[in-house]
Amino acid sequence: MTSASTRAALSKAPSTLTVPTLTVPTLGVETRAWEYGDPGGAALVLVHGFRGDHHGLEGLAQGLADSLPGVRAVVPDLPGFGETPAVPGREHDIRLYGEWLRAFTAAVAPEGFAILGHSFGSLVVGAAIAGGLRPSRLILVNPISAPALEGPQAALTRLAIGYYRAADLLPRRAARGLLGNPAIVRVMSEVMAKTGDPELRAWIHGQHAAHFSTFADPATLLQAFRASVSHTVLEFGRAFTMPTLLIAGDRDDITPLAKQLELQHRVPGSRLRIIPGTGHLVHYEAVPDAVAFIGEFIVDEARSERARGEASANPGEASA
Repeated sequence: MTSASTRAALSKAPSTLTVPTLTVPTLGVETRAWEYGDPGGAALVLVHGFRGDHHGLEGLAQGLADSLPGVRAVVPDLPGFGETPAVPGREHDIRLYGEWLRAFTAAVAPEGFAILGHSFGSLVVGAAIAGGLRPSRLILVNPISAPALEGPQAALTRLAIGYYRAADLLPRRAARGLLGNPAIVRVMSEVMAKTGDPELRAWIHGQHAAHFSTFADPATLLQAFRASVSHTVLEFGRAFTMPTLLIAGDRDDITPLAKQLELQHRVPGSRLRIIPGTGHLVHYEAVPDAVAFIGEFIVDEARSERARGEASANPGEASA
């Protein structure tokens, strides 16, 4: 594992790539996405978590583009977050997000793709796969594998539910003020961050302050929150028939490690990589470790796929 100082330096490194942006018509809105690496390379679509936007996965996307030549990492903003507007006239439930992801990937990677989901993004990816999405590889980082009220911080989860319910009762302007209150956002960030590195911790708080409140409107945020606490990845695990990598932090307050082990056992052949000292913010606190695990997984699976192809092309040699 990398040291805390190395994690901090790499996590906070400024982008050295010119990052093209994409505008993709999807379910009647223009989905905004950012593209890292080889424009003609094999597609890897990364799906961010609740209340985030593409910035949260920029470190992973750029790290993978740097370490895996021939990879094209594409990071969209989910509907209702960042620069992608909410889908008009639709409830932003998990079914909507799964439908959106199927439409988005069909548009940006019609020849096939691998897919990564972080946190709420793991639910979006799971719902999309259960609805027919067929990625070549599946990577889930901090997957939501336990009901919201069964995590190590169940009391805080109850407070969060009350917070969002209170916002739902307020007029729109007051609701936005409550949901985007800097002090409340800071408390959330303090709870989720596990690193003891003061510089990295300050940087994480800055990221949340800048990007945690870029939601389209309170109603969409509240709908997405209900989706995030009403499902687990375990609901969709039976559909995970493709090679699958799970990455978890051993201090995750959202999903206890025992539930990540249960998810691994329910997905035949899946790999689970555990990052010590890290919680629900692997994408901020342990970028180099996650990039190394994902790179190893992609390379190993590509090698196995080639070997299977060669064996099927030369069955006599395989049985000799």
